[in-house]
Amino acid sequence: MELVVLSGKGGVGKTMIASSLALLFKKEKQKIVCLDADVDASNLHLWFGGVDFTNSKALFLTKQAVIDQKKCIHCGRCQQNCFFSAVEKIKGTFKIKPFSCEGCGVCQFVCPVGAVALKRQQNAFFKSGTTKSGIPLLSAQLLPGQTGSGKIVDFLKEQAEKQPATILLIDAPAGTGCPVIAAVKDADFALLVTEPTPSGFADLKQAFGLVDNFKIPFGLVINKFDINKTNSQAISRWAERHQARFISTISYDQKIFQALSNLTPITDTNLKARKEIEVIYANLKKITE
Repeated sequence: MELVVLSGKGGVGKTMIASSLALLFKKEKQKIVCLDADVDASNLHLWFGGVDFTNSKALFLTKQAVIDQKKCIHCGRCQQNCFFSAVEKIKGTFKIKPFSCEGCGVCQFVCPVGAVALKRQQNAFFKSGTTKSGIPLLSAQLLPGQTGSGKIVDFLKEQAEKQPATILLIDAPAGTGCPVIAAVKDADFALLVTEPTPSGFADLKQAFGLVDNFKIPFGLVINKFDINKTNSQAISRWAERHQARFISTISYDQKIFQALSNLTPITDTNLKARKEIEVIYANLKKITE
């Protein structure tokens, strides 16, 4: 089963819930592997209390244009046709601006003398390891100024499929961009997490649109529901209108942040949130089994 946890808005507790659910699955002897799809700012390992990343390698998943100055006839077609303005002319010589090139290949296509080539370049680091509780965790880190986050998530999912597990739990990044789309597609169930704030509600609707587009069954969790019960009720009514399975709620508690700073998983605490997440886990199992 491929289970993805997403939110639209960042900071709503998505990663806390994802890590806690993984630990509860593991506690019941389920074979689970976790994937941190937030390749721009991965932090799932922190909620597990730290991870020993034993494997690491460079990823070359994007391409960048390179101009062979010996072949170039300075016609300027590459510059004229570049949608991203990644070709600049310096003292009569056309050069590629590395942080602007998207590797689309248009310059290579329009060059009349074959002076432009697309070469693979490193855009990320892949890393894998095991949590203290024995859960395999796959992660990656996008290099500064690089692109291709969606391709990196696709690569992570390919690696996850090689793991001897029956459950793949994906912690999706915030937003609804390429890495989120890559994380969501092919999922068997999506757990939407939100908070009762105007921005949380608005971004929840965006996340819902993405899940609905892929026709993926989903459920809803409201974190920090008690900071604004009026908004929480509004979100609940919205969920009912859209036939969303309302899973449960989690209370606001500043001690959660203390647990994170001490690298203590929520399931190892005596916080109220632990019991509330256990309810979410039980309800989630009823739906997905």
